[in-house]
Amino acid sequence: MKKVELKGIIVPILTPMREDESINEEELRRQINRQIEAGIDGIFPFGTNGEGYILSSAEKEKILEIVVEETKGRVPVYAGTGCIGTKETIALSKRAKDIGADVLSVITPSFALASQEELYAHYREVAENVDLPIVLYNIPARTGNALTPATVRKLAEIENIVGAKDSSGNFDNILQYIEQTRDRDFAILSGNDSLILWNLLAGGTGGIAGCANVYPRTMAAIYDAFTAGDFAKARRMQDSIRSFRDCFKYGNPNTIVKTATGLLGYNVGKCRKPFCQVSEAGLAALRIVLAENAAKGMD
Repeated sequence: MKKVELKGIIVPILTPMREDESINEEELRRQINRQIEAGIDGIFPFGTNGEGYILSSAEKEKILEIVVEETKGRVPVYAGTGCIGTKETIALSKRAKDIGADVLSVITPSFALASQEELYAHYREVAENVDLPIVLYNIPARTGNALTPATVRKLAEIENIVGAKDSSGNFDNILQYIEQTRDRDFAILSGNDSLILWNLLAGGTGGIAGCANVYPRTMAAIYDAFTAGDFAKARRMQDSIRSFRDCFKYGNPNTIVKTATGLLGYNVGKCRKPFCQVSEAGLAALRIVLAENAAKGMD
């Protein structure tokens, strides 16, 4: 199994698209280099912000090929291979390994309600069939299924399940993940950008941060300042994204992120229909916030 240190700020990189909703490979490569040059610690294609929920398996494979090729080993590549079914998840995970992914991010199955026993069996079978580090991905608001701390504890005993991303927004849940796995070599990553610094202070190792698509250098600075012992700067960087996150009330968060990235002048296109609309009020608010943050030197 590959040994990858799961730490820092990993960007769930957005998927640039043309007007016909095809993948814009040139812009994807540009965004990969923009992120790495800004100090990001990992690239995670087709996560929530990469619209993995609406991409075909063939598109995911193509995107991963581009990311692996363009990243050139400069930072780890995390592949989001979780599907509703166990068999499909294993197949996509094996393909991701063949393409060259360093880590698998496996979201919980969705739509049908799963028991904790079923979730445990799902992840165990994936781990038994794919020899890559696996990060559990808990985002119950999107999938309808939540990984309890007790289940994460059990899963952490499987050798190649090496971490968990928690996007529940419940900080106590993150704390319990940390408490339950403290005696293991197990990384806890915050999937909520507002909780990254607090996750680090509690013993977590970083975050998978959608806001890094808009502010890669600012997000990377949270982790870098923290590890350098400059808590005051880390706190300033963490606090600085609040005004942007306040704009999430105007639409689907990853639609807001992609729209904002486009407003910065990058040719990333819109999210795929139907999840692509931002109201005029939302656009106006975004323009104000982006201008204010640019004046502060955020990038």
